[in-house]
Amino acid sequence: MVQEAIKKADVLIEALPYIKKFHQKVFVIKYGGSILGEERVRKCVLEDIAFLRFAGILPIIVHGGGPNITERLRESKVTTKFIDGMRVTDEFTLKVVEEELDKLNELIISEIEEHQVKAVGFKRKNTILEVRKKKGKVDLGFVGEISGFDKPALLAAASKGVPVICPMGISKEGITYNINADEVAFYIASELKAEKLVLLTNVLGVMRNPKDITSLISSITAQEVEDLIKDKIIDEGMVPKARAAKEAIERGVGKAHIVDAKIPHALLLEIFTDKGISTEIIK
Repeated sequence: MVQEAIKKADVLIEALPYIKKFHQKVFVIKYGGSILGEERVRKCVLEDIAFLRFAGILPIIVHGGGPNITERLRESKVTTKFIDGMRVTDEFTLKVVEEELDKLNELIISEIEEHQVKAVGFKRKNTILEVRKKKGKVDLGFVGEISGFDKPALLAAASKGVPVICPMGISKEGITYNINADEVAFYIASELKAEKLVLLTNVLGVMRNPKDITSLISSITAQEVEDLIKDKIIDEGMVPKARAAKEAIERGVGKAHIVDAKIPHALLLEIFTDKGISTEIIK
């Protein structure tokens, strides 16, 4: 029993320098995809985020909700079409996007507040995101890109609790747009020069061999990202994430972390231990 208690104390002592180093620092956490729909995983992640807040860190959550939206459209017999990873969004799809993201925003807020941490929701109706229509080879409909945000409002919310941002915005012309949540997280992290940008995913990180967990690359420099993409070690859905993380670091973010949210308390293990458990992208 005593040995077990000593081990616990060792863990707390290992965390101490990180708690001191990150006091009052901003962490932007992107949370979405299938890992948002799994209750066990979600409750564990949000408990970790509440811990960060009590430890004096300022976490900001940007959430997605793709699988919920796709499932709802499937129930309505609407085929989802993606171009370059972007959902083509007509008026009906936009309505579904807003309803599903609002539900998820409220769920995240209520589950954070179960830990006696205040959460502040930013949905389409009270958005802080400035947005313009996304231009491309093909018209994606009501798909936008972030062009700015209300920095004082976001920092004021972060000083009181955990801001939870839904990736929707209204343009100067008063038109509502759906935005890619990764893009929102990278933009906000870059503009705030956040200490950390954390991408919660359902994979362990960047691996030299996806079938071998011992091949995890624990640390990558921003310069190495393109080489790993060229060698197809970073491929498919990880490519835009790694490139955007690299760009965020080049624009002043301290570090980016690709973290497997399925591992219990992965966020705390990555941030408060010497070795970490996922992939970090550094200067």
